[in-house]
Amino acid sequence: MRAVGYQTSLPIEDEAALQDITLPRPEPTGRDILVEVRAVSVNPVDTKVRRRAAPEAGAWKVLGWDAAGIVVATGPEATRFRPGDAVYYAGALERPGTNAEFHLVDERIVGRKPASLSFAEAAALPLTAITAWETLFDRLDVRKAVPGAANAILIVGGAGGVGSIATQLARQLTDLTVITTASRPETMAWSRDLGAHHVVDHGAALARQVADLGLGAPGLVFSTTHTDTHLAAIAELMAPQGRLALIDDPATLDVSLLKRKSLSLHWEFMFTRPMFGTVDIAAQGALLDEVARLVEAGQLRTTLAEHFGPIDAANLRRAHARLESGRAKGKIVLEGFA
Repeated sequence: MRAVGYQTSLPIEDEAALQDITLPRPEPTGRDILVEVRAVSVNPVDTKVRRRAAPEAGAWKVLGWDAAGIVVATGPEATRFRPGDAVYYAGALERPGTNAEFHLVDERIVGRKPASLSFAEAAALPLTAITAWETLFDRLDVRKAVPGAANAILIVGGAGGVGSIATQLARQLTDLTVITTASRPETMAWSRDLGAHHVVDHGAALARQVADLGLGAPGLVFSTTHTDTHLAAIAELMAPQGRLALIDDPATLDVSLLKRKSLSLHWEFMFTRPMFGTVDIAAQGALLDEVARLVEAGQLRTTLAEHFGPIDAANLRRAHARLESGRAKGKIVLEGFA
């Protein structure tokens, strides 16, 4: 089968950073299903793994943790799907990725593709939807009020892939006032269009801008990017006893800034459930089914922002470069094999 992979961690400008390759077609066992991949999207985790994780000598590493496609075979213990079913999912970090014609995935972390979306539109959603959902409802418990705080949430990085779906979930499924951050006119407009009540500039004085909205101090903050840069401002603008969640990878984080207000810190890593085979691993498949229902009901929309053409090494290198530039909005999707 056709795939895209690498053998050495290299800068994305190097053509060997991602290469077109041929690999054996896998076969499903246990609760795995085999999916014919129709579309994929690219996430920051793809670039991080490419830069940091080299495969064993002579082996190929295939990236990709978002896919939409058609089930073509199932393992003997799989019961949720049958060949011909259209599905979407985010996969597991420690397994081969979705940048291949055929891909194995545990059926418990797979959802039924929203029927109203194309494969490309659906592929934009899984990883970011799981991350945003788990952050808002499992980690931050946003439906539980912070005593004395404004009924509001601040999403730092509102125009990114995760921020784009978190904005919609918070707006559609809660009564919170949604404040997001962006720094360019086009990303600010994108965030407002997705439902943000207010958009502030994370390149300027964040705490002052939030205070100037006149809402009071929010008790909930979801930081998707540059948390170490913004932490002092976040601690300043939050209400006492508030809850902060983050998903990025700061080299250092001075959590002592949170002590005076008794602010709690929550990490979200959407690969935790599949990585550790947690007892509630099937929650991710159920979550994606609910996201599909919300899409069909017109409450959520795809966050596909750019279509980069077919799935091949050149287009994936271009997508990685765009993400590494820090100027992407929404999701970048690739579709089909040339």
